[in-house]
Amino acid sequence: ADGYYEYVMHECVYSTSDYSDMVYLNSYSFNKVVDVQFNSTVGKYVGYTEEGVKYAENFNKNQAIMQQQKAAVDTVCRPNAQNSDSAVRDKA
Repeated sequence: ADGYYEYVMHECVYSTSDYSDMVYLNSYSFNKVVDVQFNSTVGKYVGYTEEGVKYAENFNKNQAIMQQQKAAVDTVCRPNAQNSDSAVRDKA
């Protein structure tokens, strides 16, 4: 009961079958409050708390992290969406 709750969530959000509107979100939360989030539409990390602003500045300076995050729509989201969507469509 007396503890901390920290987690990272990766999300791929889309509503079209061609994935043209797909957005990759990478959120870091602490005690159910989002501190910092990468949004592929924005193309950078945004901090939502005092700590999150510091994290965002550091993440955004790191070119290796930024390249990986910016590529995630094509390397993570689309392939996984295609696999799961085809599995659902093939069963329908």
